[in-house]
Amino acid sequence: MVDVELKVTVCRVKKCAYDFLSIDSDLMDDDEESWNLMGRDICLKSTFLYCDCNRMISQSPKDQKEALTVLANKLFCSIEELDHAVKIRNIALTQDRYNEAAIILQELMAIMP
Repeated sequence: MVDVELKVTVCRVKKCAYDFLSIDSDLMDDDEESWNLMGRDICLKSTFLYCDCNRMISQSPKDQKEALTVLANKLFCSIEELDHAVKIRNIALTQDRYNEAAIILQELMAIMP
């Protein structure tokens, strides 16, 4: 049963990761509504990612837990910086922080069970 739960959790992480990676197209819009929507979208996706990553790490084999934990921590620190960039509405900083978070997210997806 644990294998099924882990597979479902990994699928949800991947789905949320793909959704997060698709935000890239919205980064160049510089109007109030776009900034608000992007901020809410990042918050929502990071919440789902956090919950599912936590569950995935706890269900993963011991030899993978440390690497997954390190990357997940880096990812959520990066997402916090992205959230800050969105709040101050700085396009260049937002793009930079988004690119950083996207790279870490892809690294995490590459080592997921």
